[in-house]
Amino acid sequence: MDLNFSAEDVAFRDEVRSFIKDSYPASLNGKIDEGEELSKEDFLSWHKVLAKKGWIAPAWPTQYGGTGWTSVQRYIWSEETARADAVRLMPFGLSMVGPVIYTFGTPEQKERFLPGILSGDVWWCQGYSEPGAGSDLANLRTKAERFTGDDGKEYYRVNGQKTWTTMAQHADWGFFLVRTDATVKAQEGISFLLIDMKSPGITVRPIITLGGEHEVNEVWLEDVIVPVDQRIHEENKGWTCAKFLLAHERTGIAGVASSKRGVERIKNIARAELDEGEALLANPFFKRKIAELEVDLSALEFTELRTLAGESSGKGPGPESSLLKIKGTEIQQRITELALEAAGHYGAPYYRGFGEGDNEHPIGPDYSHRTAPTYFNMRKTSIYGGSNEIQRNIIAKMVLGL
Repeated sequence: MDLNFSAEDVAFRDEVRSFIKDSYPASLNGKIDEGEELSKEDFLSWHKVLAKKGWIAPAWPTQYGGTGWTSVQRYIWSEETARADAVRLMPFGLSMVGPVIYTFGTPEQKERFLPGILSGDVWWCQGYSEPGAGSDLANLRTKAERFTGDDGKEYYRVNGQKTWTTMAQHADWGFFLVRTDATVKAQEGISFLLIDMKSPGITVRPIITLGGEHEVNEVWLEDVIVPVDQRIHEENKGWTCAKFLLAHERTGIAGVASSKRGVERIKNIARAELDEGEALLANPFFKRKIAELEVDLSALEFTELRTLAGESSGKGPGPESSLLKIKGTEIQQRITELALEAAGHYGAPYYRGFGEGDNEHPIGPDYSHRTAPTYFNMRKTSIYGGSNEIQRNIIAKMVLGL
């Protein structure tokens, strides 16, 4: 694999860099660096800029609105958006349900749902995990019973509970795994439904995280009526869609470009003088931790590049997505650990509720204000998208043949 950029790639990089500089919403500047909680409008402001440019879905086939970029160009794009500290686009429509719809959906479903995902006019959430069915997803109990309505059309009546549903408080639609046959093997009795979140019987209740954010929710479905034509793929074949979706999600979870940005952020913090007048980066033990992190991140980057090269030649993400997920999330957690270590005791007062005026002016340097909440929030990364323990089982079976 040639790791040098061609002249065309360099020109593309310059074009991307210039576009971000000129077009990135000024209202978002610095929000990622400061660790601010982002609103739906924050996410959509950047989304709509990219949609207008036609750069919103680099991984999609061109016939459905993709950019037609090469794997190298997609890599450059992720590097440049991370370099600019750009807001990460919500993945639920673009990276998760969108590919499922254009791969398994009917022509009518593609025409109905894909445009809204691209434009950002429709916000999606994911209804997978349940109490008692997270890593063991096939154990889900949300039930969908099929019936014929008074109008002669076919419907499902859905009852159950989903949890850890990210951004469901903003969602217009959700994609849900439901059990449509309880008499067969668990994986063989699941269907994939698209559900309007405004449907009668849906209740969204907030779950406040340790960092104090309202990011996740529990979703209750009580006698929710869903037309059968909102089922993707065949009845009881939803597990096929779920596995396909999770492979794409795990590849994106690796977050190499944003992790590189995170390492640079830690270095900048560690170069600052401590109370005793000595920069933390001068400490050999801390320097070793940074060096080990950068070595692991470089290895992950090459693995991601090989995966992108495979996708560009027509190979979808396979077991390597589990490798990317494991190492990517572990690195993300190590970054937040080092950031908290660098902030030292200044990381504690903000989280514990000290400071002036409801924490509007917390104690310590600016870089320390969100280190503790971010640390706690990132504990989730080794669990969502399929826990890392499950990913190791997948690797053992699919790669090592155990």
